[in-house]
Amino acid sequence: MMPIRIGGKEAYARYRALAAKKRIGASVNAYLISKQEDKILLHLRRNTGYCDGMWSLIAGHVEDGESATEGMSREAHKEIGIQIEPLKLKAVHVMHRKTNRLNVDIFFECASWEGNIINREPDKCERIAFFPLDTLPLNVVDYNVTALKAIREGNFYSECGWMP
Repeated sequence: MMPIRIGGKEAYARYRALAAKKRIGASVNAYLISKQEDKILLHLRRNTGYCDGMWSLIAGHVEDGESATEGMSREAHKEIGIQIEPLKLKAVHVMHRKTNRLNVDIFFECASWEGNIINREPDKCERIAFFPLDTLPLNVVDYNVTALKAIREGNFYSECGWMP
């Protein structure tokens, strides 16, 4: 066994710290797929700084200390005024998406809720409307379309944004 020279232990410890893989936190996002017959609810984004002028599913970030179903329930009430029991939400798709950050997107279907759907955030949402799944507007956020297609094809998981 060779003795470690002066400063060798410190240099080795520094090398190990630099070489260790770093774990990065991911943003967990929840999306609502609410249906009326063969139509799904979308909202037209505005003044958000992200995908403004595009249609998107009702969605939001899951906050610290809440589950994804609790976050989805909170966002549904905040954005469109409906009450959803978290246990009534069914996860139908998960997407691991890379943008300028890592995202774990959980898409939920909900068959029942209380209240009437209204636009509670007119400063961030130009309007809300139901669209047939077969004839969505052309300007739907791309990864929403990817998730909806995967759901229709029976795929529970997808990845987006990992190609260079």
